[in-house]
Amino acid sequence: MRVATAGLLLVVLACLLAPLYASRVAGVDPFRSNVQGTTLRAGYPQAVLAQNTAGLGLGATPIGPGWSRAYLLGADGQGRDVAARLLYGGRLSLFIAAGATSVTLLLACLVGVAAGALGGVVDAVLRWLLDMLWAFPVFLLAISLSAVLAASDAGNPLLTIAILGAVYIPYVARPVRAQVLTLLEAEFVQAAVSLGGGPLHILRRHILPHVGRTLLLFAPTVMAFALLTEASLSVLGVGVQPPDASWGTLIADGQGLIYSRPVVAVAPGLAVVVTVLLLNRLADGLRR
Repeated sequence: MRVATAGLLLVVLACLLAPLYASRVAGVDPFRSNVQGTTLRAGYPQAVLAQNTAGLGLGATPIGPGWSRAYLLGADGQGRDVAARLLYGGRLSLFIAAGATSVTLLLACLVGVAAGALGGVVDAVLRWLLDMLWAFPVFLLAISLSAVLAASDAGNPLLTIAILGAVYIPYVARPVRAQVLTLLEAEFVQAAVSLGGGPLHILRRHILPHVGRTLLLFAPTVMAFALLTEASLSVLGVGVQPPDASWGTLIADGQGLIYSRPVVAVAPGLAVVVTVLLLNRLADGLRR
């Protein structure tokens, strides 16, 4: 768990320092095309995009990874620094995943506690709504909502956060509801009721603290799923839109270079995999 926490903090810190890396270390603008620029490699200027000489000589091949301050991981098809864009993309991907996780946990807590504590018609209606969401595959529901809603506000990160936060509500709200029902039958809660504890006192003092610990256990797992879903949506073109950059858009940018410069797509893909593994490791540690 300590290794996972340290790794996540390192990833977050590196992404937060993206502007410093781009301006002070690499000296590049990761959002500006540089199709005719040059950079120094081993003391000699080298074109960022080299014209192809094989076949018909069409197109250009970006510069590859090298031990230099600029273009450490090479360039993409528009001559932009892959390493700098990787860090900037991580900032947006982590922001969207964390925001979606917060939305999911907040709404799931409200729905689960309301369904379990109020019961009756409220419980029946909320359970029906949760079952409706549960019936749709997560990725299909997220893609459908993104494709429909993106027509009015394409590429808005807040819209992506809202969509990802909504699709995972049933997976947290149902366990919360079950826990609330169990807590209401627990002896310490019954004792508090017999001593004159009102509904708000019972909810604040005895229900929410236990639910809060459950939500804490769910947080890393939900964030990992949100990160994967955001990357999938962006690769399909219904998530983050240019000029914004996320790990998903970077993977999409590198698909056309997968044979000549695979690092353009592989680097953000590895970033997603490593971050998700660290989040899963953290979730396992919290459960233990």
